[in-house]
Amino acid sequence: MPKEYSRSTRVAEQLRRELSELVRWQVKDPRAQDVSVTEVELSKDLAYAKVFFSRLDEDADAIKESTQALNRAAGFLRRELGKSLRMRHVPELRFLYDDSLAKGAHMDALIATARKRDEENSNTDADEESSD
Repeated sequence: MPKEYSRSTRVAEQLRRELSELVRWQVKDPRAQDVSVTEVELSKDLAYAKVFFSRLDEDADAIKESTQALNRAAGFLRRELGKSLRMRHVPELRFLYDDSLAKGAHMDALIATARKRDEENSNTDADEESSD
């Protein structure tokens, strides 16, 4: 019977949960506030982790500052992960901004605009047919 999840997937999910809590409660840098850890991607050998995060504020300067703050806190976070996880080696952490939420919101807005335009066009077509 094949495994449902690979080891790297399970470790990545555990890292995401732990990092979410650590960033929320342990990181004191105000630039790292209002940050949510969205995903963790691990290398095959579990030595490196790309940690994706999102912010409520989509200001480019705030995103850049948050990225810098989190990458500066990576050593602290790695040490804290080592205390809480039972792993021989905690992966090296690299924080990256996840813009998928912003892209999704933009796509939703485009779809809503297209639907509204379609409704207006169908109402105009119906009015023209009824006047004929």
